[in-house]
Amino acid sequence: RFLARRTDSKFNKVILKRLNMTRKSRPPLSLSKLAKFMEKKDGKIAVVVGTVTDDKRLFDVPKLTVCALRFTETARKRIMKAGGECLTFDKLALRSPLGKGTVLLRGPVKAREAERYFGKAPGVPGSHTKQRVRSKGRKFEKARGKRKSRGYKA
Repeated sequence: RFLARRTDSKFNKVILKRLNMTRKSRPPLSLSKLAKFMEKKDGKIAVVVGTVTDDKRLFDVPKLTVCALRFTETARKRIMKAGGECLTFDKLALRSPLGKGTVLLRGPVKAREAERYFGKAPGVPGSHTKQRVRSKGRKFEKARGKRKSRGYKA
């Protein structure tokens, strides 16, 4: 907030706005996505206003300089092991107060499980909305319109 008020840097304004966002709007970003986004940007600092999580599918972690609100233990360990560094926002403010040489990233907001239930009603043509079902058992919403063997499948 201090830097956003005293400098007319757009970067600081965006960081301030994202720091004040709800938890839902600050989704986590996995190490594999981070590595993919930072592929040809060596020497730059990745800035994530949120949590950086580990990804077991990523075999070797490249050397990265990452600034984030939080790191999971394993993510921090793997970044350090690769010779990279994990910064906090106050360390970033000292290193590049105007956001020079940084890449601002964010996690996927729509990847939450809850988002699958939003949209057109389930059963409506062209809808890919997940239905709210009490249980996944044999007798729950498995009748006509749900299976080929029971008349038709919508």
